[in-house]
Amino acid sequence: MKLQQIQIQTKDLEKTAAFYQGILGLSIIEKNSNSITIKAGNSILKFIQKDNFNSIYHFAFNIPENKLDQAIEWCKSKVDLMVIEDQNVIANFETWNANAVYFFDNNGNLLEFIARHDLDNATPESFDSTSILNISEIGIVTENPLELGNQLIKKHALEFFSKNANSEVFSALGNEEGLLIMVQPNRNWYPTQIPSESNWTEVQILNNETLIELKF
Repeated sequence: MKLQQIQIQTKDLEKTAAFYQGILGLSIIEKNSNSITIKAGNSILKFIQKDNFNSIYHFAFNIPENKLDQAIEWCKSKVDLMVIEDQNVIANFETWNANAVYFFDNNGNLLEFIARHDLDNATPESFDSTSILNISEIGIVTENPLELGNQLIKKHALEFFSKNANSEVFSALGNEEGLLIMVQPNRNWYPTQIPSESNWTEVQILNNETLIELKF
């Protein structure tokens, strides 16, 4: 499953453009008074202007599975990486066979670079903005993640992520290429103390060559 595009909200398009283009080095492919569209590897990240928006999203980018250390060095002059434990910025997800680092964008959104070691995407190239491969996760906040997951499976032939212990509190749909991370309201976004909130989100998914458009 691939996340072709996600649409989320921001109250400041100009600062958002400055962050994603000026700091992360991603390309802006369209910009107007109401939205900005950003190329993030093989995915599209679109922000819609909403003047009174006062919440955050969580989403992740896949990076080459052998480039996490280089990504950390690249980030040091650009963003403040979150400390997970004992001055270590690397989160270790053993059951997912993945490691990740976290940081905030200008909106306060929780961003993640994740290296998934079961993906065959290692590269000899040095890490830079072109190493951001795709949007690999988007957080969806819902009262019953397991129920929503089963509804989406029935309607769109999706699958629960086999490496996740899916439950009524936290469930994941998809695979290492793309995941819908579904959590209950007020569950803190790992590794922060920021409670999750339900926000308008649109997602375009490519699943077995079928394009699926979802609105949350």
